[in-house]
Amino acid sequence: MSTTDKPLLIKRYASRRLYNTETSDYVTLEDIAGFIRDGREVQIIDLKSGDDLTRQFLLQIIADHESRGENVLPINVLNDLVRSYTTQATSIVPQFLAMSFEMMRDGQSKMIENMGAMSPLSTMPGFEAMQAQQEAFLKAMTGGFPPRSDAKPTPDESGNKPNESGELQTIKSQLADLQAQLEKLSR
Repeated sequence: MSTTDKPLLIKRYASRRLYNTETSDYVTLEDIAGFIRDGREVQIIDLKSGDDLTRQFLLQIIADHESRGENVLPINVLNDLVRSYTTQATSIVPQFLAMSFEMMRDGQSKMIENMGAMSPLSTMPGFEAMQAQQEAFLKAMTGGFPPRSDAKPTPDESGNKPNESGELQTIKSQLADLQAQLEKLSR
């Protein structure tokens, strides 16, 4: 396993400073956000207690970006997330969000692949430059989500994987419909 396959270990000291164990230097929340944008998984551990603080710090990064006006999460989505903590939906929401982002990553990859595949425009002068601009645009629009190699169905609280014949089949069907629409648009 290469070092980029393992999560980057960040240790939080009692002074609340964050220490990158790979480069042996202190990092900020913005540095951690940069690692994640570059496709790296991180794990933040409290040095004294050994507690995993990753979720807490990732939520803080999101809150910081949202408070600076970099709004990615619409108000209705935030309301729905808050509601999901007080309803039976708590077991479904994490799986739904994970699958939604995975579908977005897959769609982004397929669009990039299809932009140059067998297109009659590919012989046109300047096509490669136009394709590079489209790829940059898609990356900007999707936040540059890197493909995940570890994408697996997330077990619910009881340890069960999502119902293959029900929920997952519905999502797969929706993904196929989206891909068909994308193909129509690329023609």
